[in-house]
Amino acid sequence: MPTEDFAALDAQSTSELRERAFAKADHARDVGFFWDLIKHLRGSEAIGSDDGSAGGLGEGIGGAIDLVLDLLGRTDDSLEPMLRARYIDYLLKD
Repeated sequence: MPTEDFAALDAQSTSELRERAFAKADHARDVGFFWDLIKHLRGSEAIGSDDGSAGGLGEGIGGAIDLVLDLLGRTDDSLEPMLRARYIDYLLKD
């Protein structure tokens, strides 16, 4: 069972949620979390291969984090609800 509930997480800023989710995924070496964000930020057809793999990413977790941060820097506020939902969902997972 998660140590925090949805309401407690939803009360946090998007920046706090991002930092916590990134730290959790980095600690777990969960490149899948970052790849999911990359696909949603750019569209799965924009990078990678047709089978959903990271394709040419090849830099491991550090490269995935760098790419997500770069893509986040290019987004507008319209993606914030989706990003918050992804962060909260990830933080609620055991």
